[in-house]
Amino acid sequence: MTSKQPMRLLLLNGPNLNMLGVREPKVYGSATLPEIEAELRERAALCGAELLAFQSNSEGELVTRVQEARGQADGIIINPGAYTHTSIALRDALAASGLPAVEVHLTNLYQRESFRRRSYTAGACLGVVMGFGKRSYVLALDALMAHLQASKGEASLEEGNTRGTEAE
Repeated sequence: MTSKQPMRLLLLNGPNLNMLGVREPKVYGSATLPEIEAELRERAALCGAELLAFQSNSEGELVTRVQEARGQADGIIINPGAYTHTSIALRDALAASGLPAVEVHLTNLYQRESFRRRSYTAGACLGVVMGFGKRSYVLALDALMAHLQASKGEASLEEGNTRGTEAE
């Protein structure tokens, strides 16, 4: 019998997200990336998961981190930043990883400039959460955990993280 390992989630943030709290707070809010990461770590712990966080302004580093996630993480939450609209390489890495991923954005891309309305990376993700500020990250984490728990036959956070028995 093996001990149950906690699920591991990889949080990836792309270019300029290290500037949250300073960069255009009227657009992106006043929360900093370390504050968002801390909140997500707490939320993940409530779900019985561990959160690993990584931010880079370099496309290649993000691609490498997605590739390395195989065997190290159960799922990915990604805010590709501007690479959302330009990076086929990041999209291909997400698809090749075989890991479920949720794309997240602080703002609603469809309310922004027209060049921001296309996401190359979204097609390699389970879904996209956007437009709810820092809450978008929490919603993305909840959605990913629900997916992972359902795929493993576990109860979701909404059900109080209690294991049920299948009587059917």
